[in-house]
Amino acid sequence: MVTKTEEAELNQLENQVENGGGGVWEYLCLVRKLKLRRSEIVLKHGLSILNDRGKRSALGPDEWTLYEQVAIAAMDCQSLGVAQNCIKCLQKKFPESKRVGKLEALLLEAKGMWEEAEKAYSSLLEDNPLDQIIHKRKVAMAKAQGKPSLAIEHLNKYLEVFMADHDAWRELAEIYVSLQMYKQAAFCYEELILAQPTLPLYHLAYADVLYTIGGLENLIAARKYYAATIDLTGGKSTRALLGICLCGSAIAQLSKGRNKEDKDMAAPELQSLAATALEKEYKQKAPAKLNLLSSALRSLKLS
Repeated sequence: MVTKTEEAELNQLENQVENGGGGVWEYLCLVRKLKLRRSEIVLKHGLSILNDRGKRSALGPDEWTLYEQVAIAAMDCQSLGVAQNCIKCLQKKFPESKRVGKLEALLLEAKGMWEEAEKAYSSLLEDNPLDQIIHKRKVAMAKAQGKPSLAIEHLNKYLEVFMADHDAWRELAEIYVSLQMYKQAAFCYEELILAQPTLPLYHLAYADVLYTIGGLENLIAARKYYAATIDLTGGKSTRALLGICLCGSAIAQLSKGRNKEDKDMAAPELQSLAATALEKEYKQKAPAKLNLLSSALRSLKLS
């Protein structure tokens, strides 16, 4: 994560570089250090160094690092000819390098040569089956080709080995949601909540999935996770407040005609508190939409 100090330093250097004030190499190094993608600027100024023999030779071994950085930036900007030239220089210097092999596969991917890229990645994985980056590139390729089922297959195989990768679990959950496979998505969010129980984002996403699945048991569980989100955010989650209102209304509908104990599951006091908090927040932050909110709450019989 980039700190405010690092961001300020980066912006200052970027402004200096863009206005011809020097510091290009320092800027490129900082972008690499912070693992950022300022592709257009990196391509423009990195290429100016590589095209100047004196500046390039002055870098020493860092010359090859710059070739790699510019190649990636060029692919981001669809300057595939520049990327190819950079990769050729790296191939000549490091003919057996697996790192350069990854760049070659990335270039094939950038060109839309999916089969060739797949073969290149598979070959690299034979040499190093635990290369996380390559596994994730295969997922990205499947998504780029509009093959979510294949992306799911790759992610499930990846998570069998790298079970602690939270980003992968979240990616898998989002793909499942896009395919309306809500029970599978719920499992992913359960894994995330177990791993990072204090992150409100996962509680909120899990509650949304449970609410979407529906049914009395799931709605009651969804309300609990919306409540947990509110607790973890200090009452600042508008979406979770609305979720409690929606859950309460749905539970009340499903409890009609049941005994008093079942009807009490709607927890009208909790709904009322959530509705009041919502109206207060809208009054402060979006007064023009307060009437719209109040109307929506009345339709839920909460206001």
